Amino acid sequence: MMCYYNGQRVTRAEFIQLKQLEKAVKDYDFLDTGIHNGFNYGPCAIIVATDDRRDFEIQQAEWGYIPGYAKDRADAKLFRLKYTTLNFKGENLFKKEDGKPSMWAEAGRKRRCLVLSTGLVESMHMPTYGIKGQLLKAIEKIPYQVGVIGKEYFWFAGVYNDWFDKEAQRWVRTVAFATTSANLVMQQIHNSKKRMPTILTDDLAWEWLMEEPSEERLTEIALTQIPSKLMEACTIDKNYRFAGEATPVDYPDHPALDLTFVDQEKLDFDYWSL
Repeated sequence: MMCYYNGQRVTRAEFIQLKQLEKAVKDYDFLDTGIHNGFNYGPCAIIVATDDRRDFEIQQAEWGYIPGYAKDRADAKLFRLKYTTLNFKGENLFKKEDGKPSMWAEAGRKRRCLVLSTGLVESMHMPTYGIKGQLLKAIEKIPYQVGVIGKEYFWFAGVYNDWFDKEAQRWVRTVAFATTSANLVMQQIHNSKKRMPTILTDDLAWEWLMEEPSEERLTEIALTQIPSKLMEACTIDKNYRFAGEATPVDYPDHPALDLTFVDQEKLDFDYWSL
C-alpha cells in the first residue's frame, strides 16, 4: 500500500484547530518532525476525542498498529516483521476481501483518531535505460512531497489500539491510517500502487472523530478522495529518509505532472466538493 513517510512540522500556525476547538502548538514539543519514517515505528502526533466527545487531545502513538494480543516488544517486533500495518485500505475497515471481519473493525467502531500531516512523501517509479536504449530492470524512484493547497496541516482518518507491554509494564498506543484510491495527480506520483492517504475535510474529520456514524458511513469517510486541484506537489531530495527532511530539488530530465484535467476530474468518493 502506502504512505510510509509523513511530515508533522507545524511552524506557521499558532494553534491546531478542529472546527471550534483548538490547542496551542507551543504546548507540544513533538510537532516539529520534517519526515516520519514509518519503518522506524516512532511516535507520531494524533488527536483523539475526550470521553465526553466535547474536546480533543493531541497525543503521540507509535506509527504501526499492533493488536492487543502482543505480550512484549519481541512479540510486537515479530508481528511487524510479518505484517505492514502503517496504514489500511478504507475498503477493508470492517471487512476483508473474503467478507470476514477485518483486524481494524473494532478500532473502526470504538477507537478512531486523526493523524496530523504537514505533507506526505511518495515516490514515482520511472523506468531506466541502458546506453543502447534498452530497458533495464532497475527502477528510478523520484520522491515528491504532497500537501493541500492553503493548509499547513491536514488530517488523515486513523484508528488506534493499545497493547500492554508486560515486560515494560506499560500500555503502548499504536496507530494506522486509511488509504483510498488515488486521484489523478496521485496516480501519477504513486504510479506503482495508485493509492493515497484518506485526507479529510474539517467536517468529515469532526464526524469521524466526534460522532457515531454507521459502519457504512464510516467506510464512506475512510474512502474519501481529495480532488487533484486541491493538492500541491514538488520533487524533493532522494536523501529524505536519512535527512529526515523534505528538501525541494528539481530533476531537469524528469517530466512535469500532467495537470490539464484537474478542473474536469470526476472521483467516486469526492466529499470535498459537496
